[in-house]
Amino acid sequence: MEGEKGRVCVTGGTGYIGSWLIMRLLERGYSVRTTTRSDPGHTKDIGFLTSLPGASEKLQIFNADLCIPESFSAAIEGCIGVFHVATPVDFEDKEAEEIMTKRSIEGAFGILNACLNSQTVKRVVYTSSVAAVLYSGEDIDDEADESVWSDIDFIKALKPYGASYAVSKTSTERAILEFGEKHGLELDVVTIIPSLVIGPFICPKLPNSVSLALAMILGNEDAYNFIAITASSMVHVDDLASAHIFLLEYPNAKGRYICSSDGITIQQMREFLATSYPEIQIPTPDSLKKCEGSKTRGLSSKKLLDSGFRYKYGVKEIFDGAIQCCREKGYLQFNG
Repeated sequence: MEGEKGRVCVTGGTGYIGSWLIMRLLERGYSVRTTTRSDPGHTKDIGFLTSLPGASEKLQIFNADLCIPESFSAAIEGCIGVFHVATPVDFEDKEAEEIMTKRSIEGAFGILNACLNSQTVKRVVYTSSVAAVLYSGEDIDDEADESVWSDIDFIKALKPYGASYAVSKTSTERAILEFGEKHGLELDVVTIIPSLVIGPFICPKLPNSVSLALAMILGNEDAYNFIAITASSMVHVDDLASAHIFLLEYPNAKGRYICSSDGITIQQMREFLATSYPEIQIPTPDSLKKCEGSKTRGLSSKKLLDSGFRYKYGVKEIFDGAIQCCREKGYLQFNG
């Protein structure tokens, strides 16, 4: 049965953002197709998707892989819009950056070409990352807007936590927007740039962004510098999902859109967590001094807000949702 608002495709539906987006799309009357990598051994639990309200009537799950660009065609055929959320993720830089970037770009081109060939897809919304903005190498005090791009040579020289991911997301977003400019008469292509995505999650696995945001609670000291750079900007996963849908539906959407609702420094985050959750062991201020030299830069959502979008959640709700969900799913053990 078709959704009242038509059929859309979400790539990477088993991930944090993708699964939450599917839930909200179903609630809003869309018929949804989503893609997941082939699972011959049936070891991957997708029950959290198939059990969503409306899923039995309005959700179809297809196998597709960024390594096989043409594999997305069947899922995209007949859709009016596509959310390209799937992305290679390797924050530990185990895979060569060149291989990761090549897979990401070629997979994106396969999806974009499938959209063109469908002759039904009107708009593609690509999920980029704050990593495509924050590593510009420029010493600017103002908030970054959509005109700011990360510099790949600067990323390679700096070698931050998750460097290959930052290079991959920056290169892929540029390639996708160039494709959109070339085929603008046939296909609208817009990108959304979320800051650190935090909040509750319906997927079984602890999302990377939530794990990074809660690094002080989970004891991941390797991520402290990453937090110091990125935690100046964050967004609730539900606001991000709503922004995706807004950009699909907004007639005048064009180019890049930063999606970031709040910002705090790593020191403010430590103080907030220690005050709000006294039952959790939080690092001392001294243990974070090594991060004090890290550059933090806020993100401006002015373009998205000027288009009419509004955020619903603040810092407390962002962390409350994430911590409560982690506790319920057994990732955090404490009394409280």
